[in-house]
Amino acid sequence: MRIIRYLWASPYTALGCLVGATALATGGSGKLVDGVWEFHGGAAVRFLNRLPLPNVAAITLGHSVIGRTAQALEDTRSHERVHVRQFERWGFFMGPAYLGCSVVLWLRGRDYYRDNPFEREAYAKQ
Repeated sequence: MRIIRYLWASPYTALGCLVGATALATGGSGKLVDGVWEFHGGAAVRFLNRLPLPNVAAITLGHSVIGRTAQALEDTRSHERVHVRQFERWGFFMGPAYLGCSVVLWLRGRDYYRDNPFEREAYAKQ
């Protein structure tokens, strides 16, 4: 069953590992923590700076987490692990579902990040 969860989330994990490899090639670091690849520094910071969220500390892509620093990864680990479980449940559909929720919330004048049900679950369980 575990292999199915990894395969289901693998398109996003591959993307996260690509960003992570770029981070490693530009002076960043990475390690495997409880079955999740964690990368920080180097190009990972530039990647996070391009996201539409100001000052984001980390982002989860499948079974990979891209963070600004090692401390940011440690500080956000419980929150980001909730997102890992969400990727295991939603697989390929996680990206469209997350973005779709954010767009609907934004169109309704609500906070596209804090009111997103995926984020609400992560904050509630961290």
